[in-house]
Amino acid sequence: MKKNIILPISYSEVLNEIKKQARISQISAVKKVNQELILLYWNIGKILDQKIKSEKWGSAIIDSLVLDLQKEFTGSLGFSRTNLYQMIKFYQTYPLIQIVQSLAGQISWTHFNMLLSKCKTNKERAYYANKIIENGWSVRVLEHQIEANTFQSSKKTQSNFKSTLPKVANRELLNSIKDEYIFDFLDLEDSHSERQLELGLLQKINAFLIEMGGVFSFIGSQYRLTVDGDDFFVDILLFHRRLRCMVAIELKIGEFKPEYAGKMQFYLTALNETSQQPGENPSIGIILCKSKKKTIVEYALKEAKQPIAVATYRVTTKLPSDLKNELPTPKQIETLFKITDASPIVQAPPGQLRKKKAKRVNKK
Repeated sequence: MKKNIILPISYSEVLNEIKKQARISQISAVKKVNQELILLYWNIGKILDQKIKSEKWGSAIIDSLVLDLQKEFTGSLGFSRTNLYQMIKFYQTYPLIQIVQSLAGQISWTHFNMLLSKCKTNKERAYYANKIIENGWSVRVLEHQIEANTFQSSKKTQSNFKSTLPKVANRELLNSIKDEYIFDFLDLEDSHSERQLELGLLQKINAFLIEMGGVFSFIGSQYRLTVDGDDFFVDILLFHRRLRCMVAIELKIGEFKPEYAGKMQFYLTALNETSQQPGENPSIGIILCKSKKKTIVEYALKEAKQPIAVATYRVTTKLPSDLKNELPTPKQIETLFKITDASPIVQAPPGQLRKKKAKRVNKK
């Protein structure tokens, strides 16, 4: 039983410090275990790859190895047949131990599995590996980013960052801003309004920030700017945590028009003059449109003095062409509903029909 004692003033401070150090130690231990596990898997992959090549080991020998390893390490899920082949692929994909050592302390085996199975090139894997380290992406977020083709989108971002920002900021933004965003978490019709799009993004703000790249914090929507007595409103205002600057998002449900760049320049100037806090860097702008024409965007941004990027968005992902024929047409669905809504036709068993007929005969 805890006695009632008078604790010194420094007690809470010491308790919190010990808790903090214990958590740091726990995290460090987990990272160390993860690092050792990944290096073990890499070495196993190397051994098996060499045996397959030099002694022509086949699937029967691998199956035997699986049984013996599982017998030795009871309850371990690491020595399944699938995992052993994944270790071989891991070694073949990352043949240099130095690269594996640099990544092992920061990326889990589950992340590596996702990179191995979902990415097609080493360049793509390197891109997502850096994103995991920079943004702390979970496996679920990583899978979403890969399925949304973030790597492909990031390569062609249209902006004027190169001429309006320092090199460090330019490189950072080009890595964190995509050319196309997939808002497949929104429940919107294809013909939606700008307000519906905005409200949908606000209702799923966490999913929106993840899709934006995970380096942004939310400041507000319809952010008011008062200039010379008139009010103007930024659709969505974010904050870039690493660059320490405000990011104005303008939502457009149609094709990009040159005048959008002029409007964004005005917003950014106003933000810098009226809302920028001490220690913050100048604001940047992202115009999100349903579609855009590359040359028109290029001309519109060429003389712009403020840093602006123009990207597109999709509310839903496109259905693969090979699946289109597998789905019923709207007409077929309508017919199906008519059938299921109709009253069922009940047919009496043959015996009952004979009895009813006999009764009618008797009555006569």
